[in-house]
Amino acid sequence: WTFAMAGKELGPEDGSVSVGEKTLDPLYMALSLLRRRKYKDTVTLCTKMLERDAYDRAAWFLKAKALTESVATDETEMEDEGMAEAMFDDNVAAEAPRPGTSFKRPLTTAGANQAMRPMSKAGRPVSGFVRPGTQATRPMTMDKALKTGRSGTATRPLTNATGRNLRLGTASMLSDSDPTTFINPARLDIAKYAERPALAKALFRYLFHVANDTLMALELATKASEKCESKDWWWKAMIGICHYRLGMFQDAKRELQASLTEQPMVFTALLLGKVHIRLDQPLATLEGYNVALAHFPDDTTLLSAIARVHEGIGDLKQSITAYKAVLRSDATDSEAIASLAADHFYNDQPETALLLYRRLLQMGVNAPELFNNLALSCYYAQQYDMALGCFERAVQQADDDEALADIWYNVSHIGISLGDIRFAVQCLKLAVTCHPAHAEAFCNLGALEHRQGHPTQARAHYASAIKHGEQLYEPHYNLAILAEKNGDVGGCFQAVTAATQLFPEHKGAQKMLSRLKALFSMA
Repeated sequence: WTFAMAGKELGPEDGSVSVGEKTLDPLYMALSLLRRRKYKDTVTLCTKMLERDAYDRAAWFLKAKALTESVATDETEMEDEGMAEAMFDDNVAAEAPRPGTSFKRPLTTAGANQAMRPMSKAGRPVSGFVRPGTQATRPMTMDKALKTGRSGTATRPLTNATGRNLRLGTASMLSDSDPTTFINPARLDIAKYAERPALAKALFRYLFHVANDTLMALELATKASEKCESKDWWWKAMIGICHYRLGMFQDAKRELQASLTEQPMVFTALLLGKVHIRLDQPLATLEGYNVALAHFPDDTTLLSAIARVHEGIGDLKQSITAYKAVLRSDATDSEAIASLAADHFYNDQPETALLLYRRLLQMGVNAPELFNNLALSCYYAQQYDMALGCFERAVQQADDDEALADIWYNVSHIGISLGDIRFAVQCLKLAVTCHPAHAEAFCNLGALEHRQGHPTQARAHYASAIKHGEQLYEPHYNLAILAEKNGDVGGCFQAVTAATQLFPEHKGAQKMLSRLKALFSMA
């Protein structure tokens, strides 16, 4: 601690803090609060210092930094792609890309077997760690886009600008009497601040994160970069971020590449990878990450980014290899542990998955999804007493209807395996009550009704499953079996054709389709 001089009198109204006979300087107190991430107290103390001296640059800098840190987000993380961006994207490199060269057309023969590992609505295997974009649908036609239901958590927003960024100019439109007003962007002299590097960087982050005035932030970054003769990598990277937010992806790519040429940095490499992902160029993304990894070996953020890209294009083997490399450098990475656990579970290794999920529990992760996965691993590892306890804990902690629906859907499998059909039906009905668009629950309800000899109810449940789960092949195949049993050859052929289109390697659907083609040729 650094204490003020004894001869300087400071009162409580100055923001000072008394320690015995000494008084702590308010500026150092503000620094201490900022370092401890007590941003609200830091803003309050700096406001008092600015009331005494409005030209106190140190207090201005600390207040701007505290306000920024309280609302700033990690710009290297991807955001959910909105429906508007998906439908009106003019940055697509190819309309019919080869498998593995586009996120819209992942690999189908790289370890992702739909019979063992379920698919998300995006057409990719279910991830072990939910991230933005991993659960969103990718409607390929305007008709599907307009008919896609939009809930708060399960599907994509109309546009990614509505959820993450405030409306442009909101902070600057506040009245001057509002205590939250600090900087009015409309009154700033950008050229003056651009000549002061330390203040310019703090002001840029405030404009970008707090005021959400991207155009003003871009102007400041451009002038500051000109003042340093375009030799500062940080300003080039910030210009790239502004271009990315404005949708100018090619300009953002050029600025970020120039920044990496000036100074290789992990932060800049992740931003450039984000631009490539937005341009749907996974191979270019991997190339950029590998170049950065040569400069920063074993960096966990780069390795995790590489694993995510491989998972996005359906190359699960390479993704798991990258996650294992992450754990060699950081044994407490929750994303890598959860992804490895999911891979072991779907590869018929529930005992190993159970060990990894227990590791997450020991690390302090306390979520209903974790207890649900623990219950499934315990059940398939034949630890039935632990499975029921974990399911109970998951139901108690679930505060989201869709998560609760998934839990009841998983509990129904215990009833099915035990032969208690009534219990399984009750669990599935609870699942569709919590989440009326739960396609898997409708599919299993249809199978159970079909098994009990109720073809009409089974057909209705299959239709609901097809409506809400376009990525599922099971309801199509089950509907084909039902139609064949009832003598509806045309309906059977239509349903089994849809099933083979979704899962070409399904042996049962292939045999049924061959049998129907032989029947048609005889006729």
